[in-house]
Amino acid sequence: QVQLVESGGGLVQAGGSLRLSCAASGRTFSNYAMGWFRQAPGKERELVAVISWNGGLRYYTDSVKGRFTISRDNAKNTVSLQMNSLKPEDTAVYYCAVRDTYRSTSYYDSAPKYDYWGQGTQVTVSS
Repeated sequence: QVQLVESGGGLVQAGGSLRLSCAASGRTFSNYAMGWFRQAPGKERELVAVISWNGGLRYYTDSVKGRFTISRDNAKNTVSLQMNSLKPEDTAVYYCAVRDTYRSTSYYDSAPKYDYWGQGTQVTVSS
């Protein structure tokens, strides 16, 4: 049974940092794109960042460019999101997700294109 478990969320003041981690189990995802999404109350789930299977391609939504960094450790079956200079508008539940297409370099920009999801971790940024 595939499981994605996020950790690292919490409450932080504006300008602070958090590092989210997602650990996968039940299957190895070293050959698959992994992404981070977020969903704020009353809003649609949006892509934050995605990383290709080998880390060679990374995409960030405009609002987090220069502040967030996505990375992966295929040996540990994990993906991380380093979030710096956090803003109140970054407040949301953050989810990790996996696209089940072997070694694809395509860009998957929306939630329906992802096949596996974690349960989410809350990030709250106070002003």
